[in-house]
Amino acid sequence: MTRFIRSTGRGTMSIIYLVRHAQASFGTENYDRLSELGRRQSRWLGEHFAARGLRFSRVVVGTLTRQQDTAREIVAAMGEGPGALECHAGLDEYPAEALYRAYAGRDPLAHQRADFKDYWRTFRAAMQAWAQDRLVDVPETWETFGTRIGQALDTACAGAGRDDRVLVVSSGGAIGRAVADITESPPRTAIELNLQFRNTAYCELIAHGATRRLLSFNNLPHLDHPERRSAVTYA
Repeated sequence: MTRFIRSTGRGTMSIIYLVRHAQASFGTENYDRLSELGRRQSRWLGEHFAARGLRFSRVVVGTLTRQQDTAREIVAAMGEGPGALECHAGLDEYPAEALYRAYAGRDPLAHQRADFKDYWRTFRAAMQAWAQDRLVDVPETWETFGTRIGQALDTACAGAGRDDRVLVVSSGGAIGRAVADITESPPRTAIELNLQFRNTAYCELIAHGATRRLLSFNNLPHLDHPERRSAVTYA
Protein backbone atom coordinates (compact mmCIF):
# COMPACT_ATOMS: atom_id res chain seq x y z
CA MET A 1 0.00 0.00 0.00
CA THR A 2 1.28 3.44 -0.93
CA ARG A 3 -0.10 6.61 0.63
CA PHE A 4 0.37 9.77 -1.37
CA ILE A 5 -1.24 12.45 0.80
CA ARG A 6 -2.52 13.01 4.28
CA SER A 7 -5.68 14.96 4.90
CA THR A 8 -4.90 17.94 7.11
CA GLY A 9 -8.09 19.98 6.77
CA ARG A 10 -10.79 20.26 9.39
CA GLY A 11 -13.30 17.43 9.45
CA THR A 12 -13.26 14.71 6.81
CA MET A 13 -13.78 14.67 3.07
CA SER A 14 -15.90 12.16 1.22
CA ILE A 15 -13.89 9.03 0.41
CA ILE A 16 -14.26 6.94 -2.70
CA TYR A 17 -13.33 3.27 -2.30
CA LEU A 18 -12.34 2.34 -5.84
CA VAL A 19 -12.26 -1.47 -6.02
CA ARG A 20 -11.07 -3.74 -8.79
CA HIS A 21 -13.40 -6.64 -9.52
CA ALA A 22 -12.59 -10.06 -8.07
CA GLN A 23 -10.88 -12.88 -9.97
CA ALA A 24 -12.73 -13.53 -13.19
CA SER A 25 -12.43 -16.44 -15.62
CA PHE A 26 -9.16 -15.57 -17.35
CA GLY A 27 -8.18 -17.92 -20.17
CA THR A 28 -11.75 -19.09 -20.86
CA GLU A 29 -14.20 -18.24 -23.61
CA ASN A 30 -16.16 -16.03 -21.20
CA TYR A 31 -13.83 -13.96 -19.04
CA ASP A 32 -16.70 -11.82 -17.71
CA ARG A 33 -17.79 -14.04 -14.83
CA LEU A 34 -16.36 -14.50 -11.37
CA SER A 35 -14.54 -17.65 -10.35
CA GLU A 36 -15.45 -19.27 -7.04
CA LEU A 37 -12.26 -17.80 -5.60
CA GLY A 38 -13.38 -14.41 -6.89
CA ARG A 39 -16.61 -14.69 -4.93
CA ARG A 40 -14.68 -15.53 -1.77
CA GLN A 41 -12.33 -12.59 -2.34
CA SER A 42 -15.34 -10.28 -2.62
CA ARG A 43 -16.98 -11.61 0.54
CA TRP A 44 -13.75 -11.28 2.49
CA LEU A 45 -13.49 -7.66 1.39
CA GLY A 46 -17.07 -7.02 2.48
CA GLU A 47 -16.34 -8.57 5.87
CA HIS A 48 -13.26 -6.33 6.19
CA PHE A 49 -15.29 -3.21 5.42
CA ALA A 50 -17.96 -4.25 7.93
CA ALA A 51 -15.34 -4.87 10.62
CA ARG A 52 -14.11 -1.31 10.10
CA GLY A 53 -17.63 0.00 10.59
CA LEU A 54 -17.89 1.29 7.03
CA ARG A 55 -21.25 2.10 5.50
CA PHE A 56 -21.54 3.22 1.90
CA SER A 57 -23.98 5.91 0.87
CA ARG A 58 -23.82 4.74 -2.76
CA VAL A 59 -22.57 1.74 -4.71
CA VAL A 60 -21.60 2.56 -8.29
CA VAL A 61 -20.42 -0.09 -10.75
CA GLY A 62 -19.74 -0.58 -14.44
CA THR A 63 -22.02 -2.64 -16.66
CA LEU A 64 -19.81 -5.75 -16.72
CA THR A 65 -21.00 -8.90 -14.94
CA ARG A 66 -17.75 -9.37 -13.02
CA GLN A 67 -17.95 -5.83 -11.67
CA GLN A 68 -21.60 -6.08 -10.63
CA ASP A 69 -21.24 -9.51 -9.01
CA THR A 70 -18.20 -8.30 -7.06
CA ALA A 71 -20.23 -5.39 -5.70
CA ARG A 72 -23.15 -7.63 -4.78
CA GLU A 73 -20.92 -10.05 -2.88
CA ILE A 74 -19.21 -7.18 -1.00
CA VAL A 75 -22.50 -5.60 0.03
CA ALA A 76 -24.03 -8.93 1.07
CA ALA A 77 -20.99 -9.77 3.22
CA MET A 78 -21.35 -6.39 4.94
CA GLY A 79 -24.83 -7.44 6.08
CA GLU A 80 -26.47 -4.77 3.98
CA GLY A 81 -29.70 -5.25 2.06
CA PRO A 82 -29.60 -5.99 -1.66
CA GLY A 83 -30.04 -2.29 -2.56
CA ALA A 84 -29.88 -1.25 -6.19
CA LEU A 85 -26.51 -0.79 -7.82
CA GLU A 86 -25.97 2.41 -9.77
CA CYS A 87 -24.50 1.47 -13.14
CA HIS A 88 -22.24 3.68 -15.25
CA ALA A 89 -20.69 2.35 -18.45
CA GLY A 90 -17.78 4.76 -17.98
CA LEU A 91 -16.40 2.35 -15.38
CA ASP A 92 -16.15 -0.52 -17.86
CA GLU A 93 -12.77 -1.89 -18.86
CA TYR A 94 -11.05 -0.94 -22.12
CA PRO A 95 -11.77 -3.26 -25.11
CA ALA A 96 -8.77 -5.52 -24.48
CA GLU A 97 -9.43 -8.13 -27.15
CA ALA A 98 -9.99 -5.53 -29.85
CA LEU A 99 -6.80 -3.69 -28.93
CA TYR A 100 -4.81 -6.92 -28.94
CA ARG A 101 -6.15 -7.96 -32.34
CA ALA A 102 -5.50 -4.49 -33.78
CA TYR A 103 -1.88 -4.69 -32.66
CA ALA A 104 -0.97 -8.35 -33.09
CA GLY A 105 -3.43 -9.51 -35.71
CA ARG A 106 -4.10 -12.74 -33.83
CA ASP A 107 -6.52 -14.30 -31.41
CA PRO A 108 -5.58 -13.36 -27.82
CA LEU A 109 -7.07 -16.47 -26.18
CA ALA A 110 -5.15 -18.80 -28.50
CA HIS A 111 -1.94 -16.87 -27.76
CA GLN A 112 -2.54 -17.09 -23.99
CA ARG A 113 -2.82 -20.85 -24.24
CA ALA A 114 0.15 -21.25 -26.58
CA ASP A 115 2.70 -18.95 -24.87
CA PHE A 116 1.54 -17.20 -21.71
CA LYS A 117 4.67 -15.08 -21.21
CA ASP A 118 4.81 -13.93 -24.82
CA TYR A 119 1.12 -13.09 -24.66
CA TRP A 120 1.75 -10.65 -21.80
CA ARG A 121 4.75 -9.09 -23.56
CA THR A 122 2.60 -8.56 -26.62
CA PHE A 123 -0.28 -7.23 -24.56
CA ARG A 124 1.94 -4.64 -22.89
CA ALA A 125 3.23 -3.53 -26.30
CA ALA A 126 -0.34 -3.28 -27.59
CA MET A 127 -1.29 -1.04 -24.67
CA GLN A 128 1.69 1.23 -25.32
CA ALA A 129 0.76 1.47 -28.99
CA TRP A 130 -2.82 2.35 -28.05
CA ALA A 131 -1.71 5.07 -25.65
CA GLN A 132 0.42 6.54 -28.47
CA ASP A 133 -2.51 6.50 -30.93
CA ARG A 134 -0.75 3.99 -33.17
CA LEU A 135 -3.67 1.55 -33.43
CA VAL A 136 -6.40 1.88 -36.03
CA ASP A 137 -9.96 0.54 -36.15
CA VAL A 138 -10.33 0.25 -32.39
CA PRO A 139 -13.60 0.89 -30.49
CA GLU A 140 -12.23 3.84 -28.51
CA THR A 141 -9.12 5.94 -28.26
CA TRP A 142 -6.87 6.37 -25.25
CA GLU A 143 -8.23 9.89 -24.85
CA THR A 144 -11.90 8.87 -24.86
CA PHE A 145 -11.10 6.06 -22.43
CA GLY A 146 -9.74 8.56 -19.92
CA THR A 147 -12.60 10.98 -20.49
CA ARG A 148 -15.32 8.45 -19.76
CA ILE A 149 -13.61 7.26 -16.57
CA GLY A 150 -13.33 10.82 -15.32
CA GLN A 151 -16.99 11.43 -16.08
CA ALA A 152 -17.98 8.23 -14.28
CA LEU A 153 -16.09 9.29 -11.15
CA ASP A 154 -17.71 12.72 -11.32
CA THR A 155 -21.10 11.01 -11.37
CA ALA A 156 -20.17 8.71 -8.47
CA CYS A 157 -19.08 11.69 -6.37
CA ALA A 158 -22.00 13.95 -7.24
CA GLY A 159 -23.78 15.13 -4.13
CA ALA A 160 -21.44 13.29 -1.74
CA GLY A 161 -21.18 14.93 1.67
CA ARG A 162 -18.09 15.43 3.80
CA ASP A 163 -18.61 12.20 5.74
CA ASP A 164 -19.95 10.03 2.92
CA ARG A 165 -18.23 6.89 1.74
CA VAL A 166 -18.87 5.70 -1.81
CA LEU A 167 -18.08 2.22 -3.13
CA VAL A 168 -17.07 2.14 -6.81
CA VAL A 169 -16.30 -1.20 -8.48
CA SER A 170 -14.45 -1.10 -11.78
CA SER A 171 -11.52 -2.85 -13.51
CA GLY A 172 -7.74 -2.71 -13.39
CA GLY A 173 -7.20 -0.71 -16.55
CA ALA A 174 -9.84 1.85 -15.66
CA ILE A 175 -8.44 2.24 -12.16
CA GLY A 176 -4.87 2.51 -13.43
CA ARG A 177 -5.91 5.24 -15.84
CA ALA A 178 -7.88 7.11 -13.16
CA VAL A 179 -4.97 7.06 -10.71
CA ALA A 180 -2.48 8.14 -13.39
CA ASP A 181 -4.71 11.05 -14.37
CA ILE A 182 -5.25 12.12 -10.76
CA THR A 183 -1.50 12.09 -10.11
CA GLU A 184 -0.75 13.69 -13.50
CA SER A 185 1.36 10.71 -14.55
CA PRO A 186 2.19 9.65 -18.14
CA PRO A 187 0.42 6.84 -20.03
CA ARG A 188 3.20 4.34 -19.33
CA THR A 189 2.44 4.74 -15.61
CA ALA A 190 -1.24 4.03 -16.20
CA ILE A 191 -0.27 0.82 -17.99
CA GLU A 192 2.04 -0.30 -15.20
CA LEU A 193 -0.55 0.49 -12.52
CA ASN A 194 -3.07 -1.56 -14.48
CA LEU A 195 -0.82 -4.61 -14.64
CA GLN A 196 0.08 -4.43 -10.92
CA PHE A 197 -3.43 -3.94 -9.55
CA ARG A 198 -4.73 -7.05 -7.77
CA ASN A 199 -8.23 -8.54 -7.73
CA THR A 200 -10.43 -6.90 -5.05
CA ALA A 201 -7.65 -4.48 -4.16
CA TYR A 202 -8.84 -0.92 -3.66
CA CYS A 203 -7.73 2.68 -3.80
CA GLU A 204 -8.98 5.42 -1.52
CA LEU A 205 -9.69 8.71 -3.25
CA ILE A 206 -10.48 11.92 -1.43
CA ALA A 207 -13.25 13.77 -3.22
CA HIS A 208 -13.90 17.47 -2.70
CA GLY A 209 -16.07 19.09 -5.32
CA ALA A 210 -14.42 18.44 -8.69
CA THR A 211 -11.07 17.67 -7.05
CA ARG A 212 -9.77 14.12 -6.60
CA ARG A 213 -6.72 13.20 -4.56
CA LEU A 214 -5.14 9.79 -4.13
CA LEU A 215 -4.95 8.65 -0.51
CA SER A 216 -3.90 5.02 -0.98
CA PHE A 217 -3.34 2.46 -3.74
CA ASN A 218 -3.65 -1.32 -4.26
CA ASN A 219 -4.80 -2.12 -0.71
CA LEU A 220 -5.47 -5.79 0.01
CA PRO A 221 -5.87 -6.07 3.82
CA HIS A 222 -8.58 -8.73 3.61
CA LEU A 223 -6.09 -11.15 2.03
CA ASP A 224 -3.15 -10.21 4.25
CA HIS A 225 -3.42 -13.38 6.32
CA PRO A 226 -1.15 -16.43 6.10
CA GLU A 227 -4.03 -18.71 5.15
CA ARG A 228 -5.15 -16.35 2.36
CA ARG A 229 -1.86 -15.49 0.69
CA SER A 230 -2.58 -17.98 -2.11
CA ALA A 231 -5.81 -16.09 -2.83
CA VAL A 232 -3.93 -13.04 -4.18
CA THR A 233 -4.57 -12.90 -7.95
CA TYR A 234 -4.05 -10.48 -10.81
CA ALA A 235 -6.48 -11.57 -13.56
